[in-house]
Amino acid sequence: LCQGLSGPTNMTHETILASAGRLLRARGIAGARVADVMAGARLTVGGFYGHFASKESLIDAALRRAGAEMRARLYERIDTKPVADRALVVLKRYLSAAHRDDVATGCPLPAVVGEVGTTAPAHGAVMAEEIDAMAGALEAHLAPGGGGSRRQRALALVALMYGGLSLARAARGTALSEEILKACRALGAAALDRDAAE
Repeated sequence: LCQGLSGPTNMTHETILASAGRLLRARGIAGARVADVMAGARLTVGGFYGHFASKESLIDAALRRAGAEMRARLYERIDTKPVADRALVVLKRYLSAAHRDDVATGCPLPAVVGEVGTTAPAHGAVMAEEIDAMAGALEAHLAPGGGGSRRQRALALVALMYGGLSLARAARGTALSEEILKACRALGAAALDRDAAE
């Protein structure tokens, strides 16, 4: 839907997606109500169906956009880092206090994975796409060798990153939150056979 849009219509479409992305990260799927998304985009609800066929199609598009934005930030200027350190750089960026505290523009997974697994299974295919994209991007920076294939290690690291960030966000404001981030960075570095020193 809405392929090939241009001009103001495309800008409106992107504004709706940006609003949906913010709400998804902050409130999850159930909390990203169409009325609130449109209000956040400073548009009337009546204009929604000119851009999306349903709330489900909006959520899927917003998840894809949020995932792409997050990966772009994680891999920004990664080519300026030593090849052997790139996966560790990504791990540290993801499992940082700054990312933990950046609910508005950070990773959307902690806010939505539980819902996709329980009350919003319709988004499972898109969630799988996003997890696969995250693992694929990381896999490209893993050295061969070590336990398991590069694909297995990438998936395991993605699970560690997501789980660590989710728990750290849940415990935000406590010393435990910092401990979780540090422990996950150390475990990830050990899996990469790298030094996790700050």
